[in-house]
Amino acid sequence: MNGIHDMGGMHGMGPVQHEKNEPVFHHRWEARAFAITRAMGGWGKWNLDASRHQRELIDPARYLTLSYYEKWVEGLIQLSVKAGLLTQEEADRAKRAKGSAKQVPPMHAEQALTLVTKGAPAIRNVTAPQRFQAGQRVRARNINPTGHTRLPRYARGKVGTIDRDHGVYVFPDTNAHFQGEDPQRVYSVRFSARELWGKQASPRDSVYIDMWDTYLEPA
Repeated sequence: MNGIHDMGGMHGMGPVQHEKNEPVFHHRWEARAFAITRAMGGWGKWNLDASRHQRELIDPARYLTLSYYEKWVEGLIQLSVKAGLLTQEEADRAKRAKGSAKQVPPMHAEQALTLVTKGAPAIRNVTAPQRFQAGQRVRARNINPTGHTRLPRYARGKVGTIDRDHGVYVFPDTNAHFQGEDPQRVYSVRFSARELWGKQASPRDSVYIDMWDTYLEPA
């Protein structure tokens, strides 16, 4: 979907501030937010793409005021409400309603390390057509979906070159809305900086974007 979360290429956001020796977490609560979000996924009520899309649904004005992990927390709360794991009133009060059933999380402590180190791979061992080959010129489709997509707005309609075929992966656009995984090939596509940003960009620079088959058409 088009929204403030897709800010690649936007002007007026200021420079990226590089932080030397940046820690994994700046505050202890960020580590807790990360852990709780991953653990709550163990209920199987949503998937990674659905969780990303929920953060995209945060009101744009509020989105810009939240830090990275604050967005995680807000998205998790709304996913939990939608899944019936808590009520909106409980979320607003930050307190369990009297008499509500206590659930036992399906994830155990010993499973946490495996989840963090190995994750839940989205690659699939299935056959899918290979429409494009390395070196072939392609165009990113100019689409504006109302749902979740991993096709960045700044690349739509731009021409690039297939660099490599990564294999077959879950398609986020359908998976986020529980419409099936629709596994398809993912290609690394090289775009010249000038193709994306115009003549003011360096002719020596390129951007590589991983793109699902559905995003591409022959150029």
